[in-house]
Amino acid sequence: MKTIMAKNFQDLSSKKQFSWTTKVSNEKQQVAAEDPFLKASSNTNNTEDVKAENIKLSPLKHPEISTSKSSSLNTIHGNKIEKKLVQESATTRRKAVARLKSVLTSLGRNKGYFQQGLGTKVVGTLFGHKKGHVNFAFQKDPNSQPAFLVELAIPISGLVREMASGLVRIALECDKEEEKKSTRLIDEILWRTYCNGKKCGFATRKECGPKELQILKAVEPISMGAGVLPEESGESLDSGDVMYMRAKFERVVGSRDSEAFYMMNPDSDGAPELSIYLLRV
Repeated sequence: MKTIMAKNFQDLSSKKQFSWTTKVSNEKQQVAAEDPFLKASSNTNNTEDVKAENIKLSPLKHPEISTSKSSSLNTIHGNKIEKKLVQESATTRRKAVARLKSVLTSLGRNKGYFQQGLGTKVVGTLFGHKKGHVNFAFQKDPNSQPAFLVELAIPISGLVREMASGLVRIALECDKEEEKKSTRLIDEILWRTYCNGKKCGFATRKECGPKELQILKAVEPISMGAGVLPEESGESLDSGDVMYMRAKFERVVGSRDSEAFYMMNPDSDGAPELSIYLLRV
């Protein structure tokens, strides 16, 4: 009897516990349905659980593939930089070679200046027969060949009168042409002549012949001065004696198209007594 009662009591208690558990779970579901926040959190938790499972189940990426792609990109980038550096180096080298060629060409064009050795101080000589025209020569040294020798259309007697009256400015002008860019100014052949602003015909460049060389040889010991050389036997009596004036000149180069020669007179306190200008206009 006691055994049957105990069994009935256990069955009854288990039924009550089952019904209470079912009731609690139903209440929770009802509350979750009524409260949207709890419903959203529940859905979020479920989504996170699904993502976690997907992450666990997703296959792992191969690190070797990503590493090879990165190394290939670095190699391509490095090749581009190296190619750019090589191109810049080649361009710089070409510019340097072109500049060197231009410098060598310029030195070749001005080779005559270095051969003649014209500096800032030159020796200038005016000479000519009394009834003839003026010859003018520039030398580096008293015993060197003249680097510049021209015959002016001015009679030497007229130049002597001009110099006696005061300062003398002689301007020699030649035409500036495109094909003469490489020609030295002192190598020009034909010049328009102006003496103290007055046009005095033309001057022509000439080579130093035996007569001119003989006169320059005769005045070689003279550093500064003026005088008359007796005529040599064999010359015509109409030419007369040779008049000369010799002095040192300061040479100033303004550009390829302009040079000036100023007579250096230690006895003169003011401007030089004689100035000669070479201009290409």
